[in-house]
Amino acid sequence: MKKKPPTPGRMLANRLLRIGKALVSQTISRVPVATQTIRRLEAELAEARSQIAELRASAETDFLLDVLNRRGFARELTRAVAYISRYRASGALVMLDVDRLKPINDSFGHAAGDEVLKAVVGVLRQHVRASDVIGRLGGDEFILLLWNLNETDARAKALQLEVTIDALRFSFGNSDVSAGASAGISVLEQGVSGAVALEVADRAMYARKKQRRATQAAS
Repeated sequence: MKKKPPTPGRMLANRLLRIGKALVSQTISRVPVATQTIRRLEAELAEARSQIAELRASAETDFLLDVLNRRGFARELTRAVAYISRYRASGALVMLDVDRLKPINDSFGHAAGDEVLKAVVGVLRQHVRASDVIGRLGGDEFILLLWNLNETDARAKALQLEVTIDALRFSFGNSDVSAGASAGISVLEQGVSGAVALEVADRAMYARKKQRRATQAAS
């Protein structure tokens, strides 16, 4: 069976291992080593670590919107749940689904849809703190991790985001269109796992989406 070529991450890991072994070998054997050689090995080690960090960041970032992707957000959520459990902190998740994105993509092309997504992320950035976390779960779904919010505050924030995104307007060709968003929340507290919190927020978001559709149909 033909072996698969090593991934960039594996190649860097092997390089780090070789550098480490060289440093250990020279230390154990107590062979005099020129300062220049030590500095070169240390520089190579620092460069390899930097490249690994860049690869990790790339693997956890949505390339279009420059926010965390599902994998990156999952890592941050795991850390947040552990922190909340240990220090009795609090927080909330707000899950948003962008309304009417598919019709916009179908009618005006994916470039138009990308413009809508970028505008939505712009709104999210304006309404969260530096300590909060923005993630894209995929397609038209986004997730926020908001620190130190109770349920009332989280619901108010979700409504504020809906209103602001609903007010966005776009011009594609000769058409003026709007998108909108439906948001659901869940509270992060001791004893609640990240998976359960995501499930609760997801159900709340779809319930909210159904409610908004019914309201729009009746108006």
